[in-house]
Amino acid sequence: MAAGGVEEQRRRLGRLSALSVYRRAAGAGRLERRRRGTPLPAGGKRAKARPRRGGAASGGRQPEAPPPIAAPPGRVERAEARPRGGGAGGGEAPRPPIAAGIPEAKRQGGPEARSRGGGTGGGKAPPPPIAAGIPEAKRQGGPAAGPGGPRPAGEDGGVVGLLRRLGRLEDSRQRGAELFRWLVSPVSPGEFLGRHWERAPLLLRRGDPGYYAGLFSTADFDAVLRGGQVDFGTHLDVTSYAEGVRETHNPSGRALPAVVWDFYQNGCSLRLLSPQTFSPTVWHFLSILQEHFGSMAGANTYLTPPGTQGFAPHYDDIEAFVLQLEGKKHWRVYSPRTGAEVLPQFSSANLTQAELGEPMLETVLEAGDLLYFPRGFIHQGDCLPDAHSLHITVSSYQRNSWGDLLEKLLPAALQMALEEDVEYRQGLPMDYLGYMGVANSDTADARRTAFMEKVQSLIKKLIRYAPIDAAVDQRAKSFLHDCLPPVLTQSEKAQSVYGFPARWQDGGPRDVDILITKDTEVRLLRHGIVRLCNEEAGVMLYYTTENSRVYHKEEPKFLEIDPEYTDSIEFLLSSYPNHVSVDSLPCETLEDKISLATLLFEKGILTTKKPLLQVQL
Repeated sequence: MAAGGVEEQRRRLGRLSALSVYRRAAGAGRLERRRRGTPLPAGGKRAKARPRRGGAASGGRQPEAPPPIAAPPGRVERAEARPRGGGAGGGEAPRPPIAAGIPEAKRQGGPEARSRGGGTGGGKAPPPPIAAGIPEAKRQGGPAAGPGGPRPAGEDGGVVGLLRRLGRLEDSRQRGAELFRWLVSPVSPGEFLGRHWERAPLLLRRGDPGYYAGLFSTADFDAVLRGGQVDFGTHLDVTSYAEGVRETHNPSGRALPAVVWDFYQNGCSLRLLSPQTFSPTVWHFLSILQEHFGSMAGANTYLTPPGTQGFAPHYDDIEAFVLQLEGKKHWRVYSPRTGAEVLPQFSSANLTQAELGEPMLETVLEAGDLLYFPRGFIHQGDCLPDAHSLHITVSSYQRNSWGDLLEKLLPAALQMALEEDVEYRQGLPMDYLGYMGVANSDTADARRTAFMEKVQSLIKKLIRYAPIDAAVDQRAKSFLHDCLPPVLTQSEKAQSVYGFPARWQDGGPRDVDILITKDTEVRLLRHGIVRLCNEEAGVMLYYTTENSRVYHKEEPKFLEIDPEYTDSIEFLLSSYPNHVSVDSLPCETLEDKISLATLLFEKGILTTKKPLLQVQL
């Protein structure tokens, strides 16, 4: 039954929906869109030399041989953008990235939605799924076959099967590359990065409703609600957008299924924030992608009723991959309006329809399709009258620009210059206030010229003191704090501390001692789970194995490492994914080698080639 019909029936029965109760209690005032907070400042407690044993990521199933990670034949629709020039920009908006010679299609009006989730209401069906000025190319097949050959008959398909097959790859970097290849297939990763990444949207029509099967579903959404751990505002947003007004309808407290589904039945969209917190499959998916991006990979899921929308037009500060899981949704994407909106640092406020021009891309996503757009591209989506929509937006590259690196680098460079170069500590001219400043900007004065040249000279000289590697390490440290913990395959679990058979049996603990010898063969659990940082307090080894699936629930995890162990950490990194004997670690003594390997094993950072102990039953 349509939302309007349900509301009318309730009025006849003298009952109020959750939405109407909310509006009576709180009014229909618009609330500001929830924005993800800035990362917490780095910090943490030092680990003890002999940390307590503890668990991190839970194990998975035994992996199977990886078949080719390939997509079925698909259709690619592109939005090409002109290369962006460097230097200071003027006020002119960039030209819409549409191909020459392709006439623009006329658009029907109607209320428009806002980014990653919502859909528009409106009685009329939107125009056919076309992209104005977007050339269409047909492609066969997908990426080249991966290791392991064709998928054996009867092996699980969908995302769960894909993740299991990726688990057979020894190198976590290769897992990330293959998952990304699958994500953008049938376009190759090289072509995607060269033509679309940070440049132009990409629409992939796959014609395969089961392409994302197993990643997340409305049944999963319902199960999450029934798990009793979802709170309004923290985990779930209830939203609507109608007649140009964007509203958030979050009550306080627990998001119980009866209340949530009542909102949905009355035309509200549901945004589940960070589904990786609740879904092991989404957690696994993102934990692999994050290493490929070298930047946090996050997600939100959006469930929208037929004929409605939940969000106003806006642009985001992330690279967005919209994966249509169920149903279908009508999308419109618009080029950045000005140079200042190209690759913005922050998301926009809600925009009005009057602030938008013609969309550069308009389409209807169906299950299995993908829509990518860079940060700064305005977008909105609305649901058709005949189908609901469930999609997940995978995001990355928030605050991961050159400018963000320089924000860390330049203050550090200036501090070093002040300490090491007396020229930076020399006083300003006594009379500089008399000829410098905006009031004197049009004055012809030789002293002004000399002052400007001095400033330019000091800025150019500053590069000599720029600790570039240290600044990169600090960004890497922040990234490791952002990371999801790794998801272990069954074999990884058996060969790590998480599968170690210590237990209570027959009145006491059994198989407690971790016996690593000089002949034990070890390797890092993943290449991207550790980072060495030289800091004022000492050499710190940051790691991700004890992170939480909840963003920044835990403080950054690190061990203070004796400087003589840094060569061994670097040796483990350079040797990955191969196993090396403990005796080959470049420590001074055998005792140091075994001590370091034991410490790293206990923190889940190292795995062994063979399980250290077999449970004797």
